[in-house]
Amino acid sequence: MSSKRLVAALLMTAALAAVHPAAAQSPVAVAPEAKGFALGAFTVTALRDADFQAPNNGKVFAINASTDDVAKVLTQAGAPGDAIHLSVDGLLVRTPDHLALLDTGLGPKAKGVLIQSLALAGATPADVTDVLITHGHGDHVGGLLDADGRSAFPKAVIRMASAEWASLRGQAPMKALVEAIAPQVQTFEPDATLFPGVKAIAIKGHTPGHVGYEITSEGRTLLDIGDTAHSSIVSLARPDWVIAFDGDAPVATASRQALLKQTSADHTLIFAPHFPFPGLGEIETAGAGFHWRADVPAHAGAGH
Repeated sequence: MSSKRLVAALLMTAALAAVHPAAAQSPVAVAPEAKGFALGAFTVTALRDADFQAPNNGKVFAINASTDDVAKVLTQAGAPGDAIHLSVDGLLVRTPDHLALLDTGLGPKAKGVLIQSLALAGATPADVTDVLITHGHGDHVGGLLDADGRSAFPKAVIRMASAEWASLRGQAPMKALVEAIAPQVQTFEPDATLFPGVKAIAIKGHTPGHVGYEITSEGRTLLDIGDTAHSSIVSLARPDWVIAFDGDAPVATASRQALLKQTSADHTLIFAPHFPFPGLGEIETAGAGFHWRADVPAHAGAGH
C-alpha cells in the first residue's frame, strides 16, 4: 500500500476506532463462559463476552499489506482467508484482598455477556472491588455501563492511566459513560503497582494511555497484553502489519514487536483479550514472526 493510501485509511477509521472499534465490525453473540486457574495464591478467570468477524478487506487489519497477503497468512494457519476472527474477553483476578476485573467488554447493549460469564465464576458486579482498564476503546469500556446506562460495578474503584482518562473525557460520544463512572475513577501513571501483585505496564502506541497488566503471585506471572496484538494469527505472523485502531501506528508496531520478542524469549504466560477464548497461552517464535500456543494452565476450569 502506498503511503498516501495508508494515511487515508488511518484517517478514515481513526475517529471511529477511538470511540468504538466494534462499530467497524459486527459483534457476534456467544454463550457465557468462564475458565479459571490458580496463579500462585491468586485465582485468575478468563470471562467470555463476545466474538467479532472482521472481513479481510484491507480497511481494518493489515492496512499496509494486500488482502491476498493476509489471506495467505490466514489459510496457511488453517483459517478462512476472507475474514479475521476475534474474541472479546475480560479477566477476573481474585487476590486475598481484591476482586479485580481487567476490562469490561462491549456491554449489554452490544451483545456482551461478560456479566453472565462473571456469574459462572461465582461473582456479581457488586463483588468487584477494582476495574482495571487497559484502554478506552468501546470493546473494553462498554461494559462499564449496565443496560440502563448506570455504572455496572457500583462498588468498584475504576482504574486507568491518567492519559487514557483524559482522552476519554475529551471524546463527545463518551460523555454519558464518563459522567456515570467519574466518581469511581482513580488514575495512575504507567508502571505503577496498583495493589500487591498487580502492576500496570505501559505499552505505547495503541491509545494515549494504553497499558497491560502484570499479575504476579508466588513466583508465577501472567501478562494481560491488552490490544498490543489483536489476531492470534495475523498479528503474530506479521507484527509489522498495521491495524487501523492503533492511534500511533509506528509506535504501536514497535511496541508489538518488542513485546512479542521479549515474551517469547521469557516464555511468559499471556492473556490476550482478542485471541480465541480463553486467550491464555504463550508466544513462540516461528521463522521471522511468531506463533500462538494456546494453553490453559493446570487447575483450569470454570469457577473460583
